[in-house]
Amino acid sequence: MSQSPEIKIEFRSNPAYLCAIREMVNLLSRRCGFSDGAANKIALAVDEALANVMNHGYEKRTDLPIWLSISRRESGGVTEGFRIVIEDEGRQVEPEQIKSRDLADIRPGGLGVHIIREVMDNVKYEKREGGLGMRLTLEKKLDPGESAPNRGCCERGGPCA
Repeated sequence: MSQSPEIKIEFRSNPAYLCAIREMVNLLSRRCGFSDGAANKIALAVDEALANVMNHGYEKRTDLPIWLSISRRESGGVTEGFRIVIEDEGRQVEPEQIKSRDLADIRPGGLGVHIIREVMDNVKYEKREGGLGMRLTLEKKLDPGESAPNRGCCERGGPCA
């Protein structure tokens, strides 16, 4: 796995940026071998995680920093999936308290954590050092049966556009 992120961006906690982040994650997912359906789900999981930071960690403030980094998971030079890390300076919570609501409780909203955990292979919430903010690490493995048309682009080191 790459030691440092290949992509790292900082943006403000404004929901207006969610569409651009979703598109970027979706495109990178597809270019690194995930099917359109899997790429859409990964983008949705990231969108839900960022919405949670904005709504809960930052209590809907739109001027605070969020960092998103993406690293490929590789073995022998072949992409096997990737890792997405989201960091913020919002309110810290105990990681074990981050849970989805009961699915039997039918009402709008509150399913972001459930979606994230269902879509991604590994999900790790942790407090950032210094008493400020949280870090969410998301990992998704490429299914060996996956057959996206652009698979291999990132493996060849070529442009992912």
